[in-house]
Amino acid sequence: MNDQAAEHNPAAANCTEAGAAPPIASWSQSFRALRHRNFRLFITGQAVSLTGTWMQNVAQAWLVYRLTRSEFFLGLAMFSMYLPVFLLGPVGGLAADRYSRHRIVIATQTLAMAQALLLAVLTLSGEVRIWHVLALAFSLGCINAFDMPARQSLIVHMASKEDLLSAISLNSTVFNLARVVGPAVAGILVAAVGEGLCFLINGISFLPVIGCLAMMRIVEARRRPQSPWAHLKEGFRYAHRTRPVRMLLAFSGTLNVSAAPGMVLAPVFADAIFQRGSLGLGFLTTAMGLGAVAGTLGLARRTRVGGLPDVIVLSAALLAAGMAAFAWAPSFYVALAVMPLLGFSIMRQNASTNTLLQTMIPDEYRGRIMALYSMMVVGMVPLGSLAAGTLAEHFGARWTMFGASLAAAAGAVVLRWKLPAIRSWMRDGNIQ
Repeated sequence: MNDQAAEHNPAAANCTEAGAAPPIASWSQSFRALRHRNFRLFITGQAVSLTGTWMQNVAQAWLVYRLTRSEFFLGLAMFSMYLPVFLLGPVGGLAADRYSRHRIVIATQTLAMAQALLLAVLTLSGEVRIWHVLALAFSLGCINAFDMPARQSLIVHMASKEDLLSAISLNSTVFNLARVVGPAVAGILVAAVGEGLCFLINGISFLPVIGCLAMMRIVEARRRPQSPWAHLKEGFRYAHRTRPVRMLLAFSGTLNVSAAPGMVLAPVFADAIFQRGSLGLGFLTTAMGLGAVAGTLGLARRTRVGGLPDVIVLSAALLAAGMAAFAWAPSFYVALAVMPLLGFSIMRQNASTNTLLQTMIPDEYRGRIMALYSMMVVGMVPLGSLAAGTLAEHFGARWTMFGASLAAAAGAVVLRWKLPAIRSWMRDGNIQ
């Protein structure tokens, strides 16, 4: 390992030993991160809470559409929820590198519970207005700006660097299993009794995850005393001067902006185009979740990170193809059959990028780099959401989705062109 690689790849030495293992392990080894008590507690709480979160996501989208019947307001609601992650992400990452990540996550989960319960009260009482939904969506975005970098950075402390790929993939798998269950339940409940009960269930679902977090025993390194401004600038400088980190972050942002119409315009396809209502929306989201589960669970079998750049490029190409097929689907059942491909590709790409970044960076930068990653995965969604809603108002949902597929294809071509540089950097750092 040369000096430059050692400077930018302090985690690389830890990957050499793992490289002796076969690149694809048995299915049982996919769950190797569960041998860590803290990670088992985390996943248990997440399984319950994320189901409620997906119920709220679907119910909120339907509530906005019911109140306004507007594609623009669907985009604006998602814009309001994700914009704070982009604006406040660096501050959230700075907090994760200066203070206890464990305590930050407990605090943010408690605040998210309060947000869900307030939305439930407003909806069940019949007093909810579109500005309430937008304001509460914005408040949840502010909470997530601090929650995401702290939670992503905490995963390595719950498991280990050797089991990081398994931990991140299993976390993504649980996230998407919740995407399968939550929207299906939400579609039934919204059709039967309305959106309010979904918000109430989500609020209650935070109790198990807060309890599991409180039971964890996590030892975190002491943060070095440094002025917050200098600490923040140092994180940006590291991300800029480390070329693979810079390229992966830029590509992730591009791809997630391109994928935004698939989420924003789902209610339009379900109701206005295919005439399937809230149940149709639930089924589409569930199908997307099934594909994501298959993709991330298969990723957990990998024992090496060396092949992940190729996984990212292939995932982007599959996403572009899937979005184009969905855009011109002639029937609801064709669209339903395509949705698993969208979930498979976008979540496999995100999990692979997350693992590569966390393998490359030292722990002292983890919070700030994970904040930048969250900005690219979630924080860039507002731009894609608002653009999708606006374009759909003028050109229609189908043409908007097709245009996004072309943007994803262009991103895949550019990253494929950059792959030799990423592989060379990984070889210099002995990352296998």
